[in-house]
Amino acid sequence: MDGPVPELADRAAACADRLRAADSVLLASHIDADGLTSAAVAATALERAGIPFDTVFEKQLDEAAIRSIAATEHGTVLFTDFGSGQLDVVVEYADAFTPVVADHHQPADADVEFHCNPLLEGLNGASELSGAGAAYCVARALGGEANRDLAALAVVGAVGDMQAGVDGLTGANEAIVAEGVEAGVLREGTDLSMYGRQTRPLPKLLEYASDVRIPGISGDESGAVRFLADLDLDLRADGEWKRWVDLTDDERRTVASALLKRAVASGVPADRVNDLIGTTYTLTAEAEGTELRDVSEFSTLLNATARYERADVGLAVCLGDRGEALDRARTLLRNHRKNLSEGLELVKSEGVTVEDHVQWFDAGTRIRETIVGIVAGMALGADGVRRDRPIVAFASVDAGESDGGDDEVKVSARGSHTLVRQGLDLSTVMREAARSVGGDGGGHDVAAGATIPAGTQAAFVAAADDLIADQLG
Repeated sequence: MDGPVPELADRAAACADRLRAADSVLLASHIDADGLTSAAVAATALERAGIPFDTVFEKQLDEAAIRSIAATEHGTVLFTDFGSGQLDVVVEYADAFTPVVADHHQPADADVEFHCNPLLEGLNGASELSGAGAAYCVARALGGEANRDLAALAVVGAVGDMQAGVDGLTGANEAIVAEGVEAGVLREGTDLSMYGRQTRPLPKLLEYASDVRIPGISGDESGAVRFLADLDLDLRADGEWKRWVDLTDDERRTVASALLKRAVASGVPADRVNDLIGTTYTLTAEAEGTELRDVSEFSTLLNATARYERADVGLAVCLGDRGEALDRARTLLRNHRKNLSEGLELVKSEGVTVEDHVQWFDAGTRIRETIVGIVAGMALGADGVRRDRPIVAFASVDAGESDGGDDEVKVSARGSHTLVRQGLDLSTVMREAARSVGGDGGGHDVAAGATIPAGTQAAFVAAADDLIADQLG
């Protein structure tokens, strides 16, 4: 059996063989939605295979983290959703442990025997396969078709890693979607492509929709209410607004049709109007009307745990805890939404600085460094922020968390797929610009990050601007 991604079958099989031969495994994973789902996929596969393991999460896999991992005395370490970009450091600890890597980031200039990464086989790690997808390939090699139900988590990871466009997931991800559908854990459909279809009251669903902004509705609570009230539909129950999931098929068609007409009449470009309808993914085993039913809402819930130092909560939810862990995750999600809203308002009120080829803002300590990248992505294309330039965001790192105690600055960069098609590669930009000022970075072409010494932001921006100029010609 080749598994869902034939190009990675041999690599996944080699990784699985090494894991079976291990006395115990340390599972080390990243802390975002893709990292959490990667860890959950791997943890479930290891448990089903009867392989003892421990789990650790790292915000950043730097040398200090790798040194700490080596000190655990596990003979085998499974890295998920990171590890490839740090192989040059990992190999220095070859005497301490054997690395097994399931990742999708740009590999460093070093080789290891057990390495499952789409980039090594000509697949795009930014759009065709996520870290959770790479972990899923290893899980399938480890447990065969019995692990196909883990495809649901792999899809959550891919969507959480911004790999799904309006037309859904592409490339190797499509094969994982197909396995999830066949396993009965996933449903693929076409619907209104707005976040919050399961949980948000209709006016909030429309007001907060930001991917396609409709004048008089987007960002306008009273405008959204007036739009719905004019539809001559019964959109309330017991005095409360219904959610999208509460509507009948006919009601959904009526609202969607009116929304499309309103967008056209408001002058929204035709290609953007078409983006109002897209491919959606539903987790069939989850309760309707909950954050876990919709893949995009699930991924946001996970981000709300790990980015506030509660990766253990997110992992527990992924592994099926629908009691205390889910309650805690929902509390964290409410706090996360509040912080994102305040961060976005900060960017809108203070604006960004626009250079020749990049735009940027420095949040200092006012936006948490673990969420500043999300805020930057939300701001891209918002009022006062241009879409034709990538955006770079700076946030201060807690001195107590930085290696060596020196002040550091977290850098997050976000672009658009249109810019990527024109040649933008933020992974290279972040790495090269950061190294020019004594830091380091990496990531994907459309989204990347770095850590740099405090006080070097201006030099970093200048270097990034030059690099982006070269890429975009």
